[in-house]
Amino acid sequence: MMPAAIDTVNEHYRVIIEKDVVGILHKYVPSEDTYVVLEGPRLTTRGFEKISKGWKDFCLSPIQLKTIQWTEGPFSEESESMAWVSGIIHLSVQINDHIFENIFRASFVLTKAGEEWKIKHEHVSVVHPDPYGIGDWSKLTTPSSTAS
Repeated sequence: MMPAAIDTVNEHYRVIIEKDVVGILHKYVPSEDTYVVLEGPRLTTRGFEKISKGWKDFCLSPIQLKTIQWTEGPFSEESESMAWVSGIIHLSVQINDHIFENIFRASFVLTKAGEEWKIKHEHVSVVHPDPYGIGDWSKLTTPSSTAS
């Protein structure tokens, strides 16, 4: 039986924590159309070769993701050939002796490849506390709410 798209993303997070670059790259569609929106300063990476280089560099870096935990979701929907997975993740990070935590939005679009799902598009973004300088414009939420 084919694993669910959520299981593919959770396995992706497991191999990221282990810095298993072969396992990480196995999760992506090996296409020059595969597209990743990053949480870092580069903003995006397009194409499997560039994505591969980025993950290889990550695995050689001092960044160590200790945990990746869903705090909202994951939510998912699957069709015959495509699926999406999305939610909020909480990361515990260690860089050398410095340990900290961060919260990100995470969304994946996956396509079916034989009997497994592969990532065709990934979007991870850090939460900006006040992107427009006016606070939360929605009057439907309270400061403790994460979904509107």
